[in-house]
This record gives sequence, C-alpha cells and structure tokens, in this order.
Amino acid sequence: MKYMGSKNRHAKELLPIILKNRRDGQCYVEPFVGGANMIDKVSGWRIGADKHEYLIALLISLSEGWEPPNDMSEKEYQDIKNNMSNYPKELVGFAGFPCSYGAKWFGGYCRGRANNGEARDYIGEAWRNVVQQSIKLQGIDFRAVCFRELILPEQSIIYCDPPYASATKYRDKFDHDDFWRWCREMVNDGHDLFASEYKAPDDFICIWEKQVNSSLTKDTGAKNNIERLFQHRSQIAT
Repeated sequence: MKYMGSKNRHAKELLPIILKNRRDGQCYVEPFVGGANMIDKVSGWRIGADKHEYLIALLISLSEGWEPPNDMSEKEYQDIKNNMSNYPKELVGFAGFPCSYGAKWFGGYCRGRANNGEARDYIGEAWRNVVQQSIKLQGIDFRAVCFRELILPEQSIIYCDPPYASATKYRDKFDHDDFWRWCREMVNDGHDLFASEYKAPDDFICIWEKQVNSSLTKDTGAKNNIERLFQHRSQIAT
C-alpha cells in the first residue's frame, strides 16, 4: 500500500538485519505500522499498531478479505473526506491514504497522467496494490493504539518507523523526545529495538544507511536524504 514514508523499497535490506537473531516464537512488533509494507514480509507472531483508527480499520478489513471499490470519482472522494461518519472506517481509510496524492492523509484526490500523456488510473492502481497485499496481512494482530499505550509481549523485536523530525508533517504533532525516551525504556525492559530515522540521539548507533530520494511523486520537490537504521548502543555487541 502506498503510504507516506513507506519502507517497502528498503525491506529487503532492513529485515535481514532486524530479524537476524530472532528466536522461535519471538513476537515482531511495529508500533508505527503505516501501510504495513514491512510487516507484510515477516512471518510468525506479528503485532502492527498505529494510533490512526481509520488506517487500522482498513488494514484489519483487508486482512479479513474486504475489497475496496476499484473506482472512486473525485466527487465521491470529497464526500468521504467531508462526511467521514457516513462511511465505513475502512472505506475512509482507503480514500484517505492510497487514493490521496502522495499517499498523505486526504492530501488531495490522486490524479495525473502517465509519461505518454494518457490519463493514469491511480485509483485502480491503489485497488490492485491493496488487494494483492491483503493475503499477506492475514494473521497480523492490528491494534489502533499509540505506541505509549501498546502492551508488548516479553522480549519482543520492535521495529519503529515514526514520523521523521525533519520530514513532511503528519496529521498530528509528534513528540520526538518522548519517542526516544520510550525507546530507551523498551531496551531496558529487554526488548530488541530498531528505529528508522535520518538522525537519532547520541546513545543510538547507526547500523545501516542508504542515500534515497524521499519523494513519492515527481511533483513534490524530491530531496535526497540518508535513511538510517539505529539501535541503542547497549544492544550492539562489542
């Protein structure tokens, strides 16, 4: 599923690092599951959480076999945006994310043209993407909850992909200092924690990095940034 900040293109490099020492029966947890583009490539016991209730409603429904509409007019899109309570939460989530420009929460109806000048069916692409992904979502325990309120199994593997401090802002303000405090608490509690960001506090060490183009679309002013994966220094073998 298209989602702002998705790590789908990095999953093949990140997951072998994150899962390298995973034990049998160890739970894999994503407190910022987003479009589920990492967790859908992990097997076994999985928990995917996000505080966005419409996103989680969409992921749960997809995992249970729901298919969104394969067509949505701009008029329908705007009506869903302006009258969310009149529609099922999963449909609001579908319109709000994969059917929106740049996959940003109701960032505008997704329209445009292909390189050959012909109209591009963005809604049809969004439909195909989520339908293809849906089978990979089966068995994931999705939870609509803030990371601070997430109850974790003991000694879980936690992968965090929070809103980045210097990136495009999401729907809600995010307390980055509190997030890093929570990360330290999770490490102290015995969890194996990994976090993606451009930069981190000094007690977190970069264990992977790659220069990337950070834009989802050609018109949003693409920027080159260095994606990094961090672990707390206490977790890194010396």
